[in-house]
Amino acid sequence: MMNKETLQQSMYDLIVETSTNLPKDVRRAIRSAKERENAGTRAAMSLDTISNNVKMADDNVSPICQDTGLPTFKIKTPVGVNQLEIKDAIYAAMVQATKDGKLRPNSVDSLTGANSGDNLGLGTPVIKFEQWEEDYVDARLILKGGGCENKNIQYSLPCELEGLGRAGRDLDGIRKCVMHSVYQAQGQGCSAGFIGVGIGGDRSSGYDLAKAQLFRSVDDVNPNEDLRKLEEYVMENANELGIGTMGFGGETTLLGCKAGVMNRIPASFFVSVAYNCWAFRRLGVKLNSEGGIAEWFYQEGEKIDLTQGSEAELETAAADAGEAPNVVTLQAPITEEQIRELKVGDVVKINGRMYTGRDAIHKHLSDNDAPVDLDGQIIYHCGPVMLKDDEGSWHVKAAGPTTSIREEPYQGDIMKRFGIRAVIGKGGMGPKTLAALKEHGGVYLNAIGGAAQYYADCIKGVDGVDLMQFGIPEAMWHLNVEGFTAVVTMDSHGNSLHEEVDKSSLEKLAQFKEPVFK
Repeated sequence: MMNKETLQQSMYDLIVETSTNLPKDVRRAIRSAKERENAGTRAAMSLDTISNNVKMADDNVSPICQDTGLPTFKIKTPVGVNQLEIKDAIYAAMVQATKDGKLRPNSVDSLTGANSGDNLGLGTPVIKFEQWEEDYVDARLILKGGGCENKNIQYSLPCELEGLGRAGRDLDGIRKCVMHSVYQAQGQGCSAGFIGVGIGGDRSSGYDLAKAQLFRSVDDVNPNEDLRKLEEYVMENANELGIGTMGFGGETTLLGCKAGVMNRIPASFFVSVAYNCWAFRRLGVKLNSEGGIAEWFYQEGEKIDLTQGSEAELETAAADAGEAPNVVTLQAPITEEQIRELKVGDVVKINGRMYTGRDAIHKHLSDNDAPVDLDGQIIYHCGPVMLKDDEGSWHVKAAGPTTSIREEPYQGDIMKRFGIRAVIGKGGMGPKTLAALKEHGGVYLNAIGGAAQYYADCIKGVDGVDLMQFGIPEAMWHLNVEGFTAVVTMDSHGNSLHEEVDKSSLEKLAQFKEPVFK
């Protein structure tokens, strides 16, 4: 029987390390991506910011990304080990890690919208047990955020794919689906990313198989020859799409591809793809008989400091063909005239006040008055990790951008109604928002997804909060910022970098239409 306190401490350590310490195999993949990029580009800037963020998370022992996602545990136990004790230890460790600011409270009642506040609830966290013949417990955890989770996709073969034509029930059809999955993610899943591919099964087991591939090491080689060829093909060709880091364009769109296969029934042929962002938070431990940690997984080799040799400044974010970007400092309230002067590619540095606003806030503002005067102000699509000190003051522990496209149904109308001049997020927005930016005189600013420590460092104080009934991630936080840097990717003149990259990558996708595997 394991020691209760020792086991709970091991689960706590696993959670904290997974949230704050990027695995060594993932660091090697990011380093390779940095070596491929051209200096002075938006992609190079993004990777430098990511590198700085990883180091800051190490130094601060704070979440790499503010969206600590849906925790999924995969645990293998010897026959006779009490799995209920392990589950109880995980629950207690989750509560403590949330209280300590290592996890954001992410468990929300699907019917009422109420946040449990401690990451526990029906179905959360996900814990999957499996018995095996070994004499130790193998416990692994992945924290998969909502931005990348929303870019998962499942195909039912045969089907027609944009840019690629018909995908049949064969290896070439599977190949087309995987290539299309990378294209459709664009920058919304915090590219450059990793994908797990599940071939076969039913709709639910196919997704489970796809997610299980993300527990493989980035460096491993698939023992199935056909799948090895598929993985190598995707890695060799997906980066030709030119989507790049954060969807800014560039040499690296995909950092890893792992595929698994299972049998299916004759009528169904599913290809399921689990997309994971660059902040690939996945670790594991081997537990001894007392429940203590005997070994860490995915941590072979040296721990790379990704900031070494990184010379690009943030001001190179919009550099094009060696040209220096236009750098503009803004302080709210912002006038329409200031916004009309900005164009796609400009770098904006924000000082002063901004307000967070995610899904619940946008829905609320569509039906209600704003709790503050938003005329000329900035909305930040962000659900931060917050901690309150003994004096009752709030402090930001992590504060990167969330995926903006979820607010597309509301954003344009809300900007015009309340006079909002700028929104900050990641991944871009759609035609309705772009039209509103042009009509109203607004701008969309793209921050670097997952860079939660980098942006938290730009936040110098929390001046207030409204609508706390929606929970910490969804409340409207009043943030005092200094040197908060982002890139204009949608301007008031009808231009959208996201639209341009989508169009060019679709054209490049078409070159992979012809059969490859015999």
